[in-house]
Amino acid sequence: MRHRGGRRHRGGPRARPGGGVTAPGAGVARFGPVPESIDPADLAAWTVHADADVVVFDKPGGVVCHPSKRGPCSSLVGAVRLATGRETLHLVSRLDRETSGIVIIARHAAAARAYQMAFQRRQVAKVYLAVLEGTLGGEVTVDQPLARDRDGPVGIRMAVDPAAPDAKAARTHFTPLATGGGYTLARVVPLTGRMHQIRAHAAWLGHPVAGDKIYGPDPRLYLDFIRDGWSAQLQAALPHHRHLLHAAALTFDMPETDAASAVARSFTAPVAADMVAFCRERMGVGDVDARGVPFPSVLAPSASRGAP
Repeated sequence: MRHRGGRRHRGGPRARPGGGVTAPGAGVARFGPVPESIDPADLAAWTVHADADVVVFDKPGGVVCHPSKRGPCSSLVGAVRLATGRETLHLVSRLDRETSGIVIIARHAAAARAYQMAFQRRQVAKVYLAVLEGTLGGEVTVDQPLARDRDGPVGIRMAVDPAAPDAKAARTHFTPLATGGGYTLARVVPLTGRMHQIRAHAAWLGHPVAGDKIYGPDPRLYLDFIRDGWSAQLQAALPHHRHLLHAAALTFDMPETDAASAVARSFTAPVAADMVAFCRERMGVGDVDARGVPFPSVLAPSASRGAP
């Protein structure tokens, strides 16, 4: 099924959001806009692949990718700089703060160029897992252009708006894997790479990502969050303290001559422990992998795998 046609969100006065980091393992009560320092010693547990060209991480939800003004250990890139002694690193792929899963950091410009060119040439297959609100009845491809939500209260919010002058084509394929408790575990394949694409398209379908403060029941919850952190009000309005979206796999299909080395081109990350617990406890879902096939290790929490 393919969906076309749009609708617009309209809200109150606009506000620009802030941001921050919460260290992995921090309690929900501490989850908020004020960053917690990342312990560089934790990076080994997050590393899924490392070679002379790139380091690939299974980023926990709550960790910011980009360097910030709050010190080197307030972001993944900053912590990796500190741990490796390399001042210059290149963020090849990135995720929103609350999204968990695969992030690639290149050690030098040649490797960064090779992997970034693969993204530009659409030689990368991306697979996400998401918990969606409600029951998604079947596979669906959303083919809807996205633009900044000009009327909503959150400045970074995207919206389906074909008439917007800044609208860009966006396509996302959703496949339900399991349902239960009023939620759907879905395999999601973004066919383009727009900002917040999965979250915006899921909301347009009427099945926002569970726990999404921007695209869920009221985007003003996000403004409350960046002001006050996780609160009783947010807990009453949202089923989880972060949005349950996980970058499960990145596969590069590019000629060896385009890469800085001939090392592994496919990277996968087991689903984060909090998402596993939600699927099991709130949905009654057993072990399902990114293809919808029973496979216990895929829904197992990440384990320590090596140093960057």
